[in-house]
Amino acid sequence: MSVKHVAVLMGGFSSERPVSLSSGNACADALEAVGYKVTRVDVGHDIASVLSELKPNVAFNALHGPFGEDGTIQGILEYLEIPYTHSGVLASALAMDKAQAKIVAKAAGIPIAEQRLMNRFDFTSAHPMKPPYVVKPVREGSSFGVVMVKEDQSHPPQIITSSEWRYGDAVMVERYIYGRELTCGVMGDVALGVTEVVPQGHAFYDYDSKYVKGGSKHVIPAQISPNIYQKVQTLALKAHQAIGCRGVSRSDFRYDDRFSENGELVWLEINTQPGMTPTSLVPEMAEHAGHAFGEFLKWMVEDASCLR
Repeated sequence: MSVKHVAVLMGGFSSERPVSLSSGNACADALEAVGYKVTRVDVGHDIASVLSELKPNVAFNALHGPFGEDGTIQGILEYLEIPYTHSGVLASALAMDKAQAKIVAKAAGIPIAEQRLMNRFDFTSAHPMKPPYVVKPVREGSSFGVVMVKEDQSHPPQIITSSEWRYGDAVMVERYIYGRELTCGVMGDVALGVTEVVPQGHAFYDYDSKYVKGGSKHVIPAQISPNIYQKVQTLALKAHQAIGCRGVSRSDFRYDDRFSENGELVWLEINTQPGMTPTSLVPEMAEHAGHAFGEFLKWMVEDASCLR
């Protein structure tokens, strides 16, 4: 039996290129270690011709952000008839659009925070909602462009309408949820363990707390009551299925237990291309469930298909 040839797609040209290179190289090393023939592909605009010449058996998608996570690369892989990992065209595009994903999640009975979709140039001297609130680009990942507006801030953040803003004109304004950051991965049709992410020296789980060493602490299993733990797992799986995800995904939540153990639990978003270094959240969850990193990636490769 011939060795399966896996093209690991990484890099790309989104804001998350450095994260993708880190994920991709870690995955390529681990896939080689479990016996696959691996080609590392730094994705450029010529990716279709590169893959046509390479003819891999499977494309392992380690891209993050626009082009890699929004249905675009998935569409190219469908056209080339190359089986690929993670979610398909529709689920990827839907999950990447935070506002549309929330519409689907709410219809599925998943609790979300009050929010409104706006054009950034519609920000005036008046707050679009009572502070505290959060402003997020609609189609970015890794917390790029997230702006926190505190309770005592007298006017909306000026960065949103400035020429320095580079995250698109569509933004989502969302009520700030006090409390703890919880996250839960899904592998196929099984919810993995729940992790609490505790930022170290950061106001919230921003880019640095995600990727800079010592920026955050991951507590798995999260130290929460069994019923909340199970509820997070149930909602993560429900979101995975409602959005139409395949392979692995990760849902993020806020849990406000300041006044009660059964406090407010709110779904924030789903990530169809979660980080894939051995210390990233989903591989940690998989390891907690008994799946070593290499075996976890092997499962993803063997799960790969077209028409996802």
